[in-house]
Amino acid sequence: MRWSQTFIPTMKEVPAEAEVPSHQLMLRAGLIRQLMAGAYTYLPLGYRSVRKVSEIVREEMDRAGAIELFMPALQPIEIFERTGRKEAFGNVLFNFEVKRGDRKLHFALGPTHEEVITDLMARHISSYRQMPITLYQIQTKFRNEERPRFGVLRTSEFIMKDAYSFGTSLQQLNEAYDAMYKAYCRIFERCGLRYLPVEAESGPIGGDASHEFMVPASNGEDFVVHCPACGYGANQERADTGRSSAIPPKVENAAAPVQVATPNAGSIDQVSKMLKADATSFVKTLIYKADGKAVAILLRGDHTANEGKIRRATKATTVELADEETIKKVTGAPVGFAGPIGIQCPYLVDHDVAAIKSAIIGANAKDAHITGVIPGTHFEITETFDLRNAESGDACPKCKAKLEIVHGIEVGHVFKLGTKYSVSMDAKFVDAQEQSHPIIMGCYGIGVTRVVASIVETCHDENGIIWPINVAPYTVQLIPLNVTDPEVMKVANRIYDELNAVGIDVLIDDRDQRPGFKFKDADLIGIPLRITVGGKGLAEGITEVKWRTESESRRISIGDTVGFVKDLIAEKRMV
Repeated sequence: MRWSQTFIPTMKEVPAEAEVPSHQLMLRAGLIRQLMAGAYTYLPLGYRSVRKVSEIVREEMDRAGAIELFMPALQPIEIFERTGRKEAFGNVLFNFEVKRGDRKLHFALGPTHEEVITDLMARHISSYRQMPITLYQIQTKFRNEERPRFGVLRTSEFIMKDAYSFGTSLQQLNEAYDAMYKAYCRIFERCGLRYLPVEAESGPIGGDASHEFMVPASNGEDFVVHCPACGYGANQERADTGRSSAIPPKVENAAAPVQVATPNAGSIDQVSKMLKADATSFVKTLIYKADGKAVAILLRGDHTANEGKIRRATKATTVELADEETIKKVTGAPVGFAGPIGIQCPYLVDHDVAAIKSAIIGANAKDAHITGVIPGTHFEITETFDLRNAESGDACPKCKAKLEIVHGIEVGHVFKLGTKYSVSMDAKFVDAQEQSHPIIMGCYGIGVTRVVASIVETCHDENGIIWPINVAPYTVQLIPLNVTDPEVMKVANRIYDELNAVGIDVLIDDRDQRPGFKFKDADLIGIPLRITVGGKGLAEGITEVKWRTESESRRISIGDTVGFVKDLIAEKRMV
């Protein structure tokens, strides 16, 4: 492609509205432009990279045995009502009514396609002989993001690959899951991304396994718990803290706890300042509803409750913080003064609470706390649980080295769904004994446009983007220094034609601009390999060839340039 014949509106200044490097560089390099909050146009350079990522995804899905189809983004609202996801999505779901003649029809724009694909399979799969099967698509998704931000990392409209496996048994589910997991690893490696597969919280819709694929990035919105020693990784919702249960012995002849007045102090921070005590000496009592029933969660004062772990510990399907009325019912006090002594509901104790020697707790009375409380002595502990978020410095559950917390961008997620959607959508099969069962499902998503943004977010320097070779908009950028010189353009055009003839995609900067101007734009858009034609080199019969990451060029004879570049690219792609 010739620069003069395409559309690459580069920008010299950093746009004021762009917060993170990927957003800044994608705007400056002419990859995207915003139409409105959460909606972007992909310009020619940006869309070429989206297509290259899509093709890598497609090749690896096909290699893993998945079959491509294409489903409608426009969906009837009824299918979301059947699965209960109309309410679960809430305002995130684009749903609206339209008139057709004298009828009103209610539609949604697909945020994902579990309902659509399951409805399709319910209509066409009836026998165990038709499975296992995995289907996928690359399609636009729509989610009404409350706060679209960070350019195309968080938008209301995005391109996603979603795949769905259908099987008759857990064995078939596990085989499909493993195939998708391995395919994801190959996809991200081919895209040039450093990634971490991490254990993830499936939530009530998932089975016993879920993994997210995270790209470590300082501006990532997710927290990833990672062990550099053994490679263990999990998102913060799922991460084990590497602790074990230890029931404290009862202290004989212990002094009685003392109730103290704490007027208008209902938070750990307020009470710790009033009593001049560290947060680590507090037992924080949080009231939750697990499947609608009140349960108290006891944590050390400086720790954060983990609702996924609470759900698993209570064996509940749903867990949410209790309302004020429930809190008052079980504690006899307003929010902020709950404690385990005398509370009128069951309680679960985090491991670290058992290690506190003398604790401060809520008194279950307004404006009052209790000091000198010994866990296991003044309130009973028969079992402890991991109920909090993992933190930096916790022991790795695999090797006991210290865990680290890193920021990450989620680019992929694989779930074992089980039968949630097949039961809701009446997708069944008949086995060899003529018995009917719900189909067992898995789902597997990759954010294609998010992958592109993640590459830019993590592959750049102070001068611009550094594209990995497989996903760059073009592999080679050819820069003739003086386009008004017929000899320069003769050589440049010959190299351009020969590169295209051997299947190497090349962008020739045929603009009548100063060399420095072109070099700055070349660094900004980040094409991996640069060939320069002109100047003293032309008189000497050579071109200058350099990778985007190199400071020095290689001087190659004009006649050998195309062959040299072809071999260089082939060698790079083998690494």
